[in-house]
Amino acid sequence: AAKGAGALVIAGVDPSSLGVLEAPGAMGADYAVGDYQPLGLHMGYGGSLSGFICTKDEEKFVAEYPLLLFGLTDTVKDGEYGFGEVFYERTSYASREKGKDFVGTATALHGIVAGVYMALMGPKGFDELGRGILQRAAYAKKKLAGVSGVSIPLEGVSYCDFLVNFDKTGKTVAEVNAALLKNDIFGGKDVSGDFPAFGQSALYSITEMHSKEDIDKLISALAKVLGASK
Repeated sequence: AAKGAGALVIAGVDPSSLGVLEAPGAMGADYAVGDYQPLGLHMGYGGSLSGFICTKDEEKFVAEYPLLLFGLTDTVKDGEYGFGEVFYERTSYASREKGKDFVGTATALHGIVAGVYMALMGPKGFDELGRGILQRAAYAKKKLAGVSGVSIPLEGVSYCDFLVNFDKTGKTVAEVNAALLKNDIFGGKDVSGDFPAFGQSALYSITEMHSKEDIDKLISALAKVLGASK
């Protein structure tokens, strides 16, 4: 529908999911955007972080990138490749105030970290990572739905994030989270104010950093806080 109206399609994606999910470009997206944080970047009291913008390798898209571009090319030696700046005339170095590049130095460092992470993981590593997260999320949802009064309002497969509803528990998300904190657990993000249609719901996120023991600890604490299991 978007393409039929002459619009460009932008897809937001968790890069860690691309070992198991279809690439945005294969689904017709013109742009893919996302956060580098899942690619080996540790959280540090709110930052710093970086993101990515991907497009098809077409001049009309590439010309709009707000940063320096580096290309890969053959050298005079067979099997050897070199890197160099490309499309140089669109930068501030060549066009001064008309240049389109603006980027912080920390962003480049985060890009290097993400590149090293992806190189070390490889295709097989990303496949294992994605499948592991899918399995953890499915397990967590099943166990959460088994706690009295708790439900999962949205059906389907979840990658990392999913909603958990507490309407039938008689407690607000704020009350549940306060009780969980006493058990050294940070509850899900309260979305009851942002999305009132979902009632007393919280956004939970399960990643490769959570073990089965971590999930079981959450379930046990919730059952204790809310009463008992079904």
